[in-house]
Amino acid sequence: MSELKKSFGFGTIIALTITSMVGTGMFFGTAVGAKYSGNAVLIAWVLLVALSLYVAACFGELIALFPTAGGVYEFSKQAYGVFVSFIIGWITWLMSSVAMTVLTIAALDYVLPPGFDMSLRLGIAIGILLLLNFIAFLGVDISGAILTLFAIETIVLFLAIIVPGFPRISYANFTGILSKPIEMIFVSLFFMVEALMGWESASFLAEETKDASKVIPKALLITTLLGGLLGIGVAFVSLGIIPWQTLVNLNAPINDVALMVLGSKGAQLISWGIVLALLGSVTGTVISTPRLLLAMARDKVFVSQLAAIHPTRKTPHKAILFQAVVSILLLVLTVGKYEFLLAIFTPLALIMYAAILLAVPILRFKMHGVKRDFKVPFGLVGPTLIALLYAGIITAWVFFTPGAWPVFKIVLSLIGAGIPMFLLMISFYNPDAIAGFMNAFARINLWFEMFLLPRSVRKEMLSFIKEPGGKVVLEYGAGVGTLTLHIADAVGPSGRVYATDLSHSNVHLLKKRLAKRGLDNVVVIHDEHHASRIHPDIRNADVILSVGVLSYIQDVKKVLCQMGKIMPESGQICLVEYVNFFKFLPDKEWLSSEEGLKKLFREAGFSVSIKKKKGLLWNYLFILGIKSDQDIPII
Repeated sequence: MSELKKSFGFGTIIALTITSMVGTGMFFGTAVGAKYSGNAVLIAWVLLVALSLYVAACFGELIALFPTAGGVYEFSKQAYGVFVSFIIGWITWLMSSVAMTVLTIAALDYVLPPGFDMSLRLGIAIGILLLLNFIAFLGVDISGAILTLFAIETIVLFLAIIVPGFPRISYANFTGILSKPIEMIFVSLFFMVEALMGWESASFLAEETKDASKVIPKALLITTLLGGLLGIGVAFVSLGIIPWQTLVNLNAPINDVALMVLGSKGAQLISWGIVLALLGSVTGTVISTPRLLLAMARDKVFVSQLAAIHPTRKTPHKAILFQAVVSILLLVLTVGKYEFLLAIFTPLALIMYAAILLAVPILRFKMHGVKRDFKVPFGLVGPTLIALLYAGIITAWVFFTPGAWPVFKIVLSLIGAGIPMFLLMISFYNPDAIAGFMNAFARINLWFEMFLLPRSVRKEMLSFIKEPGGKVVLEYGAGVGTLTLHIADAVGPSGRVYATDLSHSNVHLLKKRLAKRGLDNVVVIHDEHHASRIHPDIRNADVILSVGVLSYIQDVKKVLCQMGKIMPESGQICLVEYVNFFKFLPDKEWLSSEEGLKKLFREAGFSVSIKKKKGLLWNYLFILGIKSDQDIPII
């Protein structure tokens, strides 16, 4: 299997974290937060920096413990198990997808006038995302260089506002710092917390980082402190130059601050600098997020094709392409809805971060004897308290912000959408899970058997058997017997049918149906290892039929070879597989190539032809052939 290239060093991780961390909150957060807490937004900033440093240290401990591409998904898998880790990975992916859109929209809002043509604005945004995804595809060396340039530009940008701005501060603007209720500081925090986030981006690149367990924790702490000081500096200058009552009504507050400090030309440069800083943050997310998809695909809880690594670029090229398509679709659907997207992003992020923080004390208990290259202080109590604080921030937002509850319900719905996705993925890839689903839904399969296996498909399969009377047929994966009853009638009393299945519930229903019909020429076998073998009690078969089994076989070559061993020369096979589920889900890679399938069967001693039959929600792939020492065309 091709591996990711281990090229990132300390400087690149610093650059990635700075660019990923500098979100829209660094530029809009002070003005938005001041709407709720006035000048006390500065207190919110100090709290945010202190919290962020500790969260960075927590991420440092977890990354040092698991320096793999999965990042937050891997931490969660070790702490909570597969299902919860999928949900956290799903939340993180949603969060990152929204972040790309939020940052791209915010960047364009800074330089394009309010009345700018919406179609042209959308076209520019799509072009930006395509370019950044192409950079991510090119490889870690080019990506690292681009991130470094963006990071340098970001630091220079903040200093260009802070340094000349300090002499112009009017300290009279800071009077009445606690004029608003103190709990409103937490509402401000909700809208500002995005300003210092992005540690998960570094976690996704751990597998490609040299000496990641030592390099990344140090880099996270340095960049968080640097980003926090720059954020506080810009907030202090902004409030000192423009009173908060005025600042909250400005569309681009940093532009107005820059205009007063640097003049019109300087403000213009700052505007473009902000655009570059925001696009740098998009770049960090674009480069890092496909690594999350890669890790989930490796574990078969997401589309397995996304685990592919480009042979020369050593990047997860299919995951990058998938992420590009999703982010562009999201952009098309939500362009111009910055505040709504931010309200979606923040609770997703806080839920994810709370779960990751709680993984620290959980793993302290579960892996108490494991040496840690980096260890956060107060690792049992501290992460728990901050996770509770994050929960409190969400609660304060829901209760004290008009219109927050409907938005939060959308967030919960997006999270809940991950549950059927998880069930779909594990039923697609995991044979143990498949057995569980088969057992649970056996009765439903019986009710809908005419839909799941239409008469036309059954008729075509049976017509392939030449002179079926008296033959021995193996039905590999009999299910509830939809096809079995017809095969038993076709081979007649002198023939024999072996019907094997993974599900004990399917076997139970099949036996009842056979008894009701009085068919005694069928041997029903429940095989717990059905996904990896032909049952050893079956010594010979003239014909092998199966429906919907190939996709969950664990070792296809082994099973096909076992089929060949029990069949005579010119023995017939007719294997039907469900493909193109819901017309958009990809199939297993080995099922997607017709030539690859023919080669696979040829190596097992079969000559086959392949054709597809269209269905309503999926298609049917027919593999028809005979056992033969020679490659004989099958018509």
